[in-house]
Amino acid sequence: MLPIPRASRGQVNVMSLSKTTVYYRAQDVQQSWYVVDLKDAILGRAAVRIAQMLRGKNKPTFTPNADTGDFVICINAGAVKFTGNKIETKLYRRHTGWFGGLKTEPARIFAARKPEEAIRLAVRGMLPKGPLGRALLKKLKVYAGAEHPHDAQKPVNYELV
Repeated sequence: MLPIPRASRGQVNVMSLSKTTVYYRAQDVQQSWYVVDLKDAILGRAAVRIAQMLRGKNKPTFTPNADTGDFVICINAGAVKFTGNKIETKLYRRHTGWFGGLKTEPARIFAARKPEEAIRLAVRGMLPKGPLGRALLKKLKVYAGAEHPHDAQKPVNYELV
């Protein structure tokens, strides 16, 4: 390995001229509101895009340890699709906290009963674990129908590709 030359008096070390990374704080970034229509969208692919928007990965101000993402409103969650045979084989599990309290439910029944929760669980699994992930999940608003009460925020329609 070659030694790194030291800068003599009056010279600048070339190694110290590298660019530094700019980190943004949550209060320094403008957060927008987006409406995502999930009608005939595939659950997993839509959840990936929603999680990226919540984290702020679609913006140049992305900082991994800060909340620099946007608010996302999901409508028509009841019309989301599952790929392959997942509608029959995928199981949603929860535990009551008691011995033998594991409850399982097929995706067909769970998505029909709680379509908002199916979306929320899919997005939650794609967010970071810990306090930041919990804060990001609070910025997700999911509704089974086409109506939402967030017109005052002037949300922008976002097309899933």
